[in-house]
This record gives sequence, C-alpha cells and structure tokens, in this order.
Amino acid sequence: MDVSIIIVNYRTPQLIIDCLRSVFKYTHGLQIEIIVVDNDPIQGGKHLVLAEFPSVHWIDMDFNSGFGIANNRGMAQAKGKYLLLLNADTLLFDPVIQRCYDRMEQRPDIVAAGALQLYADRSPMPYYSSFNAIRRTLFIVPPGISRYIDRAFPDPKYADPDQCDWLVGAFLFVRREGYEKTKGFDEDFFMYGEDVEWCSRLSMHGKLCYFQDCQFLHLENTNPFRRTNISWINRFGTQMQLSNLLWIRKQYGLGAYLLMILHYTSMIPVIYIWKIMLNIKNSGKAFGELRTQHLYTQKIGVMLRYFWKTVLGKKFLFKILPSENIDLQGRL
Repeated sequence: MDVSIIIVNYRTPQLIIDCLRSVFKYTHGLQIEIIVVDNDPIQGGKHLVLAEFPSVHWIDMDFNSGFGIANNRGMAQAKGKYLLLLNADTLLFDPVIQRCYDRMEQRPDIVAAGALQLYADRSPMPYYSSFNAIRRTLFIVPPGISRYIDRAFPDPKYADPDQCDWLVGAFLFVRREGYEKTKGFDEDFFMYGEDVEWCSRLSMHGKLCYFQDCQFLHLENTNPFRRTNISWINRFGTQMQLSNLLWIRKQYGLGAYLLMILHYTSMIPVIYIWKIMLNIKNSGKAFGELRTQHLYTQKIGVMLRYFWKTVLGKKFLFKILPSENIDLQGRL
C-alpha cells in the first residue's frame, strides 16, 4: 500500500463524498486506501459515504474525540508506506498526492510534507510556517509594542527554502516511520494545537517541508469550536485558546505557560480602563460598550479552570464544556 488517507468525520458526509470524488479523480498510479474515523456515528452519514465508496474502511468512535484521537485511531490501522491526514472540507484539483509521494520518495531527509491551502476561489490562504509566528500572535499588545515581541520570537532560518516548523493538519503527508517513532498526536488535545505539537516531535526525525507546487482547496467548514467574533483582544475561540496554552505548556515548559497566563490576566484591567476612557471620550458613557471586554474576561476565566491540570501535566482531554463555549453574547 502506497498511501493511507485518513479523514475524520463529524456530521459531514457530503463533504467527505465531495472530497473523495476529488481524490479519486486526481490520484492515479498509486495504491491508496481510505480510512474514515467517525466522531458521531449516530448522525455521521456512514451509509451515504459507503453507498458511493464501499471500499472505505469506516471506524466508529464511541464519542466526539476531536481531531488527534480520531486520527490516531485511523493511523493505527493504516497499511500505507505514507499516511495522509486530510480534512473532510478539502478538495483536490490536481495530482497533489502523487506529487507529494514522488517528492518524499526522492527526499528521504523529509519526515513530513504539507501542501498550501487555497480558498474556494483559489486565492492563497494565510498560514503560519513557524512556531514563533504562532507564539507572537498569542500576545495581546498594542502595535507599538508588537515589534519587541517580534524581536523576542524571530522566525528560524533554514538552508532548505522548503523547510518549516509546522505543517497544517488539514493536509499532512507523513512518512510511516515518523508516525511509528512519535506514536501520533498527543491525546490530551481535543481540537487545535495538536498538529503544532506533533510537528515539534516529528521534526526530531527529519525535515518538515511545504512544497510550493502542492496546493489544495480548504473550504473551512463551520463547526461549533471554530473561532468567531474576532477582535483585537478576542482573536481566538475558547477551545482554540485552551489548546494553544496547552501546546505552550507541553513544548516550552511551565515558565512559558505561566508567563502567558500572567499576561492574559494582567490585561483584564488594562483593556477595561482603555475602553472606559475611550467610551468617555466618544460618548460620555463610561460603561456604555464593554461587551468585548466582558467576553475576554469570561474566556480567561475558562482558561483558569484548566490551570492546575495544565500546570501539573495531568493526562486529560482538554475539551471545553458546552457552557464554556463563549461568544459575544456570553455563554452558549
């Protein structure tokens, strides 16, 4: 078997059907197997997918396990020389799988490869290619101070122009040896951050590379954990922020994690004072518009509920409760 393609399903059977149509349309000359791991067997639409693609190996999970655990179950049963983690909300438009396969065959120094994400109109989608680029975005600072953050967390320099720190999990092409040596994703992550953390361990066994001539469409299907109502101080959804902090703790240690917690909590009075002063200047009503500040404070409150579990490094699925999934109107 050349390539095992693992797709996680969560109530997206039609997206998977469209994705697999594109896979088979543009993938020839390779032995491939398709493994779908279903995080919601009751509403997952298994019969719809298997009606069109009966050769799919379908795995039912007992609960909504998130991205990492489900992919681990699929990779554990995969037979391919290479493993391709592919999001359900993706489409191929050329032989990108063959191209990645050929490149990996030619470059034994590469442990994992990625493809560039495009929007549905084929315009490029922004992405992070280094750990420090992600870390810089986690700090909530005014533009005048951000340059100091940039200096503190510079991007690495590689001799190989294709090499990077992190490959997005929507299309992650991994050499089997890389999976076997790292055992896949850290199962403390529910969603977000798990691909970043895994890449840090994969990079100990070879290069991670983005190939500029490898691209795919990412439709970014909506889900209840995706970030919404983005603002300067609320740039991450609650689940994403929790996962980001977990990643910091695991990869950079307790001190880095405590620094971020101190930063976020100390910003609470700062953002309130700033907004109150702005309200007085603009309308004369000091407490007239503070929804964003209230939202930020609620999110930090959620982060603190997981503080001791994160500090102590306990094995735990860091999955927020429905009551902790906050938007601008408060708790959902």
